[in-house]
Amino acid sequence: MLLLHPRNHSCFFASFLSTTPENSILLILKKCITLLQLCASSKYKLRQIHAFSIRHGVPIKDPEMGKYLIYTSVSLSVSMSYASHIFSQIQNPNIFTWNTMIRGYAESENPRPAFHLYRQMFASSVEPDTHTYPFLLKAVSKSTNVKEGEAIHAVTVRNGFESLIFVQNTLLHMYAACGETESAHQVFELMTERDLVAWNSVINGFALNGRPNEALTLFREMCLEGVEPDGFTMVSLLSVCAELGALELGRRVHAYMLKVGLRENLHATNALLDLYAKCGNIREAQKLFNEMREKHIVSWTSLIVGLAVNGFGEEALDLFKELETQGLVPTEITFVGVLYACSHCGMLDEGFSYFKRMKEEYRIVPRIEHYGCMVDLLARAGLVKQAYEYIQDMPLQPNSVIWRTLLGACTIHGHLALAKIARSHLLQLEPKHSGDYVLLSNLYASEQRWSDVQLVRRSMLKDGVRKTPGFSLVELGNRIYEFTMGDRSHPQSQDIYQLLEKITELLKLEGYVPHTANVLADVEEEEKEQALAYHSEKVAIAFMLLKTAAGTPIRVMKNLRVCVDCHMAIKLISKVYNREIIIRDNSRFHYFKDGLCSCKDYW
Repeated sequence: MLLLHPRNHSCFFASFLSTTPENSILLILKKCITLLQLCASSKYKLRQIHAFSIRHGVPIKDPEMGKYLIYTSVSLSVSMSYASHIFSQIQNPNIFTWNTMIRGYAESENPRPAFHLYRQMFASSVEPDTHTYPFLLKAVSKSTNVKEGEAIHAVTVRNGFESLIFVQNTLLHMYAACGETESAHQVFELMTERDLVAWNSVINGFALNGRPNEALTLFREMCLEGVEPDGFTMVSLLSVCAELGALELGRRVHAYMLKVGLRENLHATNALLDLYAKCGNIREAQKLFNEMREKHIVSWTSLIVGLAVNGFGEEALDLFKELETQGLVPTEITFVGVLYACSHCGMLDEGFSYFKRMKEEYRIVPRIEHYGCMVDLLARAGLVKQAYEYIQDMPLQPNSVIWRTLLGACTIHGHLALAKIARSHLLQLEPKHSGDYVLLSNLYASEQRWSDVQLVRRSMLKDGVRKTPGFSLVELGNRIYEFTMGDRSHPQSQDIYQLLEKITELLKLEGYVPHTANVLADVEEEEKEQALAYHSEKVAIAFMLLKTAAGTPIRVMKNLRVCVDCHMAIKLISKVYNREIIIRDNSRFHYFKDGLCSCKDYW
């Protein structure tokens, strides 16, 4: 038939709409529905068919016509206001139409109306079916309204749908998306049949919610049960390795990808590139990038950001220039990487130039992240007053990150008056963030204002705020080891602390003087030095010096910013022990070698 042949569809469509057939309304209705079923890629054709049906008397309230208009509209991601207008005119819509509307809202920017529709459906005495709940739970995942999700979960149990695997999978995804990893795991444990989607959902849930060890444990269980991972599994696993700094485990994942033919999976390869960059092996990331047959803008952006975070700002900007030469269009995130590179390498003029180009040449409206980079650019350069003026002139309301950036700069460069202004804003935005108390306390300490230090610390106690404990992670022999300040939980603690004492003696021979300015005044100088010697990164480095062969690079992941004393000490450790030491703190990478650091003391 001519009507159903794809190659002749456009010709038939044009002739059909340009003529007025003398057939009955029913025939026109059937032909409109057929055309809607063929209308797979054009919003314009959808509206043409709709207009034609109205002109020729097809009633929109007809459930069949309305059903297909809504289904096509949702499939083509047309504005939900269009679908809603049609839906409001349909007499007695069936469950398929209700589900399509719920699905449309679940996939839209604003999923909230999906819940209103669900309640309206009940009020209209329309019984939900097996498709209703997956669409509803998808809306919950997007809105992250876990209370609504729990209520829907209860209804699926009452109605006997909970045992269906696709309902269980959407429940899993919903709980994981809402950060309720324990609930997701409980659903998973109760499943009698687990497909790859279920494994991926629960592994990814743990990976995204700061539970990397649980994600790795589940992956091992998955392999033991003979379930073959796919690209989505690899992305989750690689994100876990990146978070933990588990480079060797990531390399084994890379080898597995090559073995099972996932090397050409673009999402997995981009995640692998991100892993190498976040584990401080930027050259391996570059090698992988150069070997990629297909490079998406995400690939370019990942490497630009990776180079910037690793302290290779000029190389990041060179890569951005190459991206432009290739005719690719940078995204908002690409420019975050570019501005980050300028910020962390002290390229002030270049940063402002790229910010201007982003707005004027690429028509990208700056987001709060871009303004944050500009404030950071000024703050790191010591231009604290200019950074404050920039914040005041911003067209967007500054968030806590921007004020915290200013507070941190005030602490480093000694601007107490501006620090108090930044602190007052932070008290309104995030009153119980422990890092703000610590920054202000350190600023008072650096100015020898010990009574004010005590006031800040008493205020922390009164407000019930606890300092975020610092920890450092190292990878050795397929395991991740975590160390905290003064940690003695490791079986070899005695050997570690003996080596720490020896390290301190050797460093002092090299001219090391502990930086005790920020340690409490009511502690003896000897105790201050001892407290600094037991910072988590130093404990982790001592452990790795004990357990690894001479010359082996040491990689440490730290959750907080490296302090001035540790930075100074680690430079000397790299020289005394002839080791390359790579530290990733919460701001950037530091490559210590031969007594020097890649950041050039600019961090």
